[in-house]
Amino acid sequence: MTSRRSLQTRLALAYAAGIYAAGVLVLVLVDLPLASIDAATPKGPAPGRITEAGPGIGLPQLLIGSAVALVVLVPVALALGWYVAGRFLQPLRAITATAKVISAGDLHRRLDLGAPADELTELGHTLDDLFARLESSFDAQRHFVANASHELRTPLAGLRTLLEVALADPDADAATLRAACQEALALGGHQERLVQALLALATSERGVTRRDDLDLAHVAADVLATRRDRAAQAGIDLVEHLAPALTAGDARLVESLVANLVDNAVRHNHAGGHMTVTTETSGAQAVLTVTNSGPTVPGDQLPRLLRPFQRMAPDRHGGGGGYGLGLAIVDAVARAHHATLTTAARPGGGLSVTVLFAAANR
Repeated sequence: MTSRRSLQTRLALAYAAGIYAAGVLVLVLVDLPLASIDAATPKGPAPGRITEAGPGIGLPQLLIGSAVALVVLVPVALALGWYVAGRFLQPLRAITATAKVISAGDLHRRLDLGAPADELTELGHTLDDLFARLESSFDAQRHFVANASHELRTPLAGLRTLLEVALADPDADAATLRAACQEALALGGHQERLVQALLALATSERGVTRRDDLDLAHVAADVLATRRDRAAQAGIDLVEHLAPALTAGDARLVESLVANLVDNAVRHNHAGGHMTVTTETSGAQAVLTVTNSGPTVPGDQLPRLLRPFQRMAPDRHGGGGGYGLGLAIVDAVARAHHATLTTAARPGGGLSVTVLFAAANR
């Protein structure tokens, strides 16, 4: 409240100073010519001239009246300045009051400033857009936390049940306990991989902290070297066309992007299917494309797959099942590098994902 009054006071003084300066200027422009005319006029009557008395205002009276007018103009200018400042600050007061009401639990409120269309109204529209983005971000964060809690709770509940059953069996032998331990290890491995995926997503969304020159072809080659055997075991034909594609970015994040695309292409595929990884430079862009066969993906489902914990198929814990985080990580890394991510459903089934990075200047 104090700062707002201070701003209105400063504006009122500024407006009053302008009005007062304008009044002084007008009086100076009127009084000075009259004073010069009076100084040049002969003081005595000219010979032979007949003088007549008549109504009029002499220069002394005019100067006194001007001084009184200047004194009266001070409170008038202050009052007008205060009123005008209050009128101009009214939208700002509405913005401040609404912004105080808005919180993490009440982000649906908007300013909705109407006419007149001026700088303050434009500020209100900008804040409305900001509040809308914050509301969307908070909703996405709440959904993410809820989904992450569910995903983490499921293996923990399975692990607890498994151990309780094994301990409650009085006839359990070494083989039974060994089998229970193996299942517990599998559930623990699933949980560990999920935590690693969540950490990768959080790291990607944090943004790029350093930029190094890198070649997408080299990054893709390193990733494919560790995934080639897995693709062969799944019966997937792997084809690579790795031409130099120089860009700049965080090498770890870019490697995570390529790894998730390749893992997705292997996981959501079928025996006898194929996968193609291509890197190239096209104009001012370094291009990475991963294409794979697989189940048919409806085109209207593609935007949903870029959000965390979104799957086309039911969840399969353990084994090769995914967590619904692969494309979300890819999207986060792409946004962190200001790259363009394009996904397209192939007519015969599967996906084609293209990421366009800014080419490095050489």
